[in-house]
Amino acid sequence: MMAGPVRIAVCASIAIVMACGTSAQTPPTVAPIDVQKLGPQVGTKVPGFSLPDQSGQRRTLQSVMGPRGALLVFFRSADW
Repeated sequence: MMAGPVRIAVCASIAIVMACGTSAQTPPTVAPIDVQKLGPQVGTKVPGFSLPDQSGQRRTLQSVMGPRGALLVFFRSADW
């Protein structure tokens, strides 16, 4: 048989766990993303640019174009 203070602590712990389990919140609804509004679409011609790459070297649209075009990927760094 459990001692008084231990029994109270165990009962309190069980009550807390049960209360937390029954008050679970539903996750917020996330609106769908309309990719048609997220910048240039596939096949769209982009304007000329001159931007630094990860090494600080300037890159232009013409410098990254290959014989079949270019694939531009924009990545927002988490280190800003």
